[in-house]
Amino acid sequence: MADLNKVFLMGNLTRDPECRYTPKGTPVGDISLAINSSYRAQDGQVKDEVCFVEVVIWGRQAETCKEYLQKGSLVFVEGRLQMEQWETKEGEKRTRMRVRADRIQFLGKTKGTGANAAGPESSPSKAETTITPPEEQQINEDEVPF
Repeated sequence: MADLNKVFLMGNLTRDPECRYTPKGTPVGDISLAINSSYRAQDGQVKDEVCFVEVVIWGRQAETCKEYLQKGSLVFVEGRLQMEQWETKEGEKRTRMRVRADRIQFLGKTKGTGANAAGPESSPSKAETTITPPEEQQINEDEVPF
């Protein structure tokens, strides 16, 4: 029997990306996506709903997201689900499910690509950027500062 843990998401950032560093200097970042969808209810009305998803990004692509993305940026995320468990200072056990990004593709405008931008970055074809982490990138979970 084979297992599969693969996620593909496309949505807009709900806030500017964050980037911090582990004690050993490994970049780790966070983004939050709003993913909009519509469906037709039984009464015939079109209903809109939003799904909010937290994404963790490791390595150089965390720094690149911080540099080029901002609240509202449209991105495509390829990754996998990751369960995190921890204990609070009060001794309560907590869990959360997040997406660990393997690849982020910038869609649409990025920082410096608006109508007032000068140079080659303002070209629409340059606004789409793909960041793929190196193969076999190993992240030591003990380095995570949170």
